[in-house]
Formats: sequence, C-alpha cells, structure tokens
Amino acid sequence: MTGDVLLQQVEKALEEIRPFLQSDGGDIALEGIEGNTVKVRLMGACVGCSVNQMTLKRGVELTVKKYAPQIEQVINLED
Repeated sequence: MTGDVLLQQVEKALEEIRPFLQSDGGDIALEGIEGNTVKVRLMGACVGCSVNQMTLKRGVELTVKKYAPQIEQVINLED
C-alpha cells in the first residue's frame, strides 16, 4: 500500500471523529505517520480534558484502525 493511500485512510478516519471533538470544544490535527504509528495533536478543550487519553484510544485509535487496519497505535504529541 502506498503512503498516499494510507494518508487518505487516516484523514478519512479523522474527518469521521472530528465533529465529535468539535462539539465538545476540541479538535484534532494529523502531525504525521511513522511506520504503523499515527501522530496527532489534540487541540482546544481536548488539551486539558481529563479523559483525553480514553478519547484517543477508544475513539480516535479505533476509528483510525477501522479505516487503516495496519495502524498499530495513535499517539498524541503534547507541547
């Protein structure tokens, strides 16, 4: 699979989850893909949210894996 196809799959997954994050005052940005790891940055209300790790693993990571099964993990890059 080419990198372009993988990128499109990951972006499609993030587009699916983005409205849920935005409805709570947050957002997400794709920072990159390295091997089987997707790097994102949670923004807005997501930054200080006490459940952002659960959102990342149970929401974002599961959605990304649905579109791109070869992805093993999604990590949040924090400042």
